[in-house]
Amino acid sequence: MSRVVGLTCSWWRWKGNWNWRAELSSSGNRSKQNGTHDQCLNPKHQSKLSTLSCVRPMNHLSLPGPHLSGSTQDLLNFAEGFSTSASHSLLSSGYDEVPATVNADSVAKLITSVLKISNKTAVSGITVENQVRKFCQAFEQLDSEESRLKIMEFLAQQDVKRKKISELATAYSNTEDPLVRSRVEDQLRQSLQPSYYWLFQKIGALPGGVKFLVDFRAQLISFCLSNLEIERTSALKSMSSQLKQLLSHWFSVGFLDLDQITWDSPCSMLQKISDYEAVHPMRNWTDLKARVGPYRRCFVYTHKSMPGEPIVVLHVALTEEIPESISKVVKHHRMVKKYSVDSHQSSGSKTGREGEDPSSCEAAIFYSITSTQTGLQGIELGTQLIKQAVQKLKEELPDLNQFCTLSPIPGFRKWLLILLQTAKRDGKTLAQTDLLTIDEAEKWQGLIKMAGNLQESDLGLGTLIQLVKTNSWMEDQNLIAFLEQPLMRLCARYLYLEKRRSNALDSVANFHLRNGAVLWRLNWEGDRSVRGLTNSCGIMVNYKYVLDDLEPNSTNYQENHKVKASEQVIHLASQAKVLQRKLSL
Repeated sequence: MSRVVGLTCSWWRWKGNWNWRAELSSSGNRSKQNGTHDQCLNPKHQSKLSTLSCVRPMNHLSLPGPHLSGSTQDLLNFAEGFSTSASHSLLSSGYDEVPATVNADSVAKLITSVLKISNKTAVSGITVENQVRKFCQAFEQLDSEESRLKIMEFLAQQDVKRKKISELATAYSNTEDPLVRSRVEDQLRQSLQPSYYWLFQKIGALPGGVKFLVDFRAQLISFCLSNLEIERTSALKSMSSQLKQLLSHWFSVGFLDLDQITWDSPCSMLQKISDYEAVHPMRNWTDLKARVGPYRRCFVYTHKSMPGEPIVVLHVALTEEIPESISKVVKHHRMVKKYSVDSHQSSGSKTGREGEDPSSCEAAIFYSITSTQTGLQGIELGTQLIKQAVQKLKEELPDLNQFCTLSPIPGFRKWLLILLQTAKRDGKTLAQTDLLTIDEAEKWQGLIKMAGNLQESDLGLGTLIQLVKTNSWMEDQNLIAFLEQPLMRLCARYLYLEKRRSNALDSVANFHLRNGAVLWRLNWEGDRSVRGLTNSCGIMVNYKYVLDDLEPNSTNYQENHKVKASEQVIHLASQAKVLQRKLSL
């Protein structure tokens, strides 16, 4: 084993980030361990990187030798503590040690003792903080979902004190004294809050406590969606609702910071932008570099209680016209008019705006928006991010006059398959459904007869189901040409006519329509990727944000449930509606 001869520690700076460097000399050889891999810093190695795992945390620092001097070990402990303090401060400090063996029963007892503190009129703030931290530490040490579920159910049972509420309500109704009524109202308000609400408030005051609660609610939502009995999930849903209300106050727009991510942003933030991307996944480091480079903008919301963690991520493309295909935005991004990513890399330019021609930026395309925290589900942040991004873009490019999305339609194919399978189960032929016209049904049977795929038992319905399920219709140009009209018609029906609780059935459509956008254009073969075909048979949609019309459109949609749409969409939806009426006659 090599003997450690010396240790030199320093801070060095790369791309605006301070990184820890430890240099060790052993047996005449010097080895370096850096906070970031050197390969990631050297452009000639970037092409070899198939993933974005260039961030190496401090706690992976390795040393050649089991024995270190006291001062050396203290220095390393300090460095590791510095690098992890933001994410582990909730676990790393506390006046009392958590027992080595933690189980659901011990955590339940801890909850009981913590909640007893809330009933005391006078108690030290240090004691409260210490006990609440112990609960958080103990909960995170539970190593099984079953134990965590048990604790969540136990905590959800710590509900409001109904007897006290009844007594206060009686006292309120029996008095006419305004001062007494005011006092009773305050007591009622406090009594209507479950006991665990106080605990959540105290956790939020701890360093790292807000992130703990966000992750806690994410697990809570997961359990609510699992196959538990209704009696068990009702209490969990109620607790999730209470926690959502609390988090919505802490994550209001006034407490969020709007940041623009560029190639100069911290490497850890760029890594998370890639990891969290759910709409159009990034394949490599070059892919990410293009998405934060020239003619592209990336905006994120961050929160001071969760430093370095993107809350919502919005990707924007600056184009000359509104694109109808995602390949023009994501896959063919390396060659944009008057700009090449490859030449930009070789020139050594660092800022994303260099090399841009403002006259080529006539439209801002929002092509991906991702909420990264499951625990913030139901708290609307994307709408505000789009509004602030529009404002930033208008300040940067005053002549920019078109704002539009290029959006997926995640539920269309699933909805279509349900219609097809229901028709088959009912023993119908395609001509007897409202999916195809009689002429289209006859032409369809002729096409699949020529291909030798006709199943006589269902007169083509089963074949269509199979082709849609497997996406194999995209392998035949005749089928692609034939299916364009019926699928576009059905997609317009799905987005414009199909409702859930009077709102658009599609979740993405509902989001943009609530914001006041116009259902502007359907794009055939907008996304030919496997993901695009699986979501919506390759169809994509543009929602257009006309700034002067946002308020009336939003009001009309939310109050009157009227969808603002273009002539193309209305025409296609009208054709679908005619077929529905004919079938009902």
